[in-house]
Amino acid sequence: MSTSFESGLDRSEPDLSVVVGERRHLLNLGYRLLGSLAEAEDAVQETYARWYALSPRQREAVDSPGAWLTTVAGRVCLDMLGSARVRRERYVGSWLPEPLPDRVEWSSVRADGGRAEPVDPADRITLDESVNMAFLVVLESMTPAERVAFILHDVFRYPFAEIADIVGRSPAACRQLASSARRRVGAAQPPAAPVAGRAALVRHFKEAWEARNIKALVDLLDPEATMTADGGGLVGAVLRPVEGSRLIAQYLIHIADKAPGLTLLERTVNGQPGLVAQNAGVTVTVAAFELAEGRVTRIWAVRNPEKLRPWTEEGAS
Repeated sequence: MSTSFESGLDRSEPDLSVVVGERRHLLNLGYRLLGSLAEAEDAVQETYARWYALSPRQREAVDSPGAWLTTVAGRVCLDMLGSARVRRERYVGSWLPEPLPDRVEWSSVRADGGRAEPVDPADRITLDESVNMAFLVVLESMTPAERVAFILHDVFRYPFAEIADIVGRSPAACRQLASSARRRVGAAQPPAAPVAGRAALVRHFKEAWEARNIKALVDLLDPEATMTADGGGLVGAVLRPVEGSRLIAQYLIHIADKAPGLTLLERTVNGQPGLVAQNAGVTVTVAAFELAEGRVTRIWAVRNPEKLRPWTEEGAS
């Protein structure tokens, strides 16, 4: 997929392939730092814009273009995180990270709103434990500096000396930031369930929902389970988290009764078993789950259509 930063470049520059080859790494970094594919793409675009704003002599003086791009991308994301906190305070309802499909299901929507087309592999996010929804939600509770220090060090293995240059603090301070973030993650995430067990539990949940079996749903939910929905004010969604197994089950049955043509599909969501709801072939909801001790403890339902851009009829069917 072409991007505007590539237009007008002198393709004879010896470092072009190296610079452009960093795009996937920068996009992976940006998504984990921002929780939004759209914002990550904006951050990558700005990073490349700054690179090509340098004079040829300045670019030649850079020993490692990849390190330079990562440093700039980290600073751009740090600035964006600061402004994002303000925007999210004005967000209608709960804000959730943008869900990502499995690699084989990833599609892109054309700028003119036309039919989906395959995405270049360079634009796909690598799915691992650092992009599961529970992890990303915990990251949202961190300060921008904590998030940047933690992601760069614990996920991308950058030394604190380099992180200090991005965050504008000492290496010792960055180490403390990452340590604080690490404690938050450890306290918030339950032990991981086996993959097969997770998929089976989500399947049973889907079947109970389709059957409108409220007792089965209650049994599959932890008594203190929480469901959070993100409609962004653009579509109908509960504005506050729904708490408790019975209330969640009742709400889900209510949704099913209001949308008799709703189709539920088992799909990978941010690297974990999840569900995709389609209405007339259009993806309207992507649900991610947190599971512990054989029950569903959290449900994150993303309904904001602006966050469902990678999910299309082709990609989700």
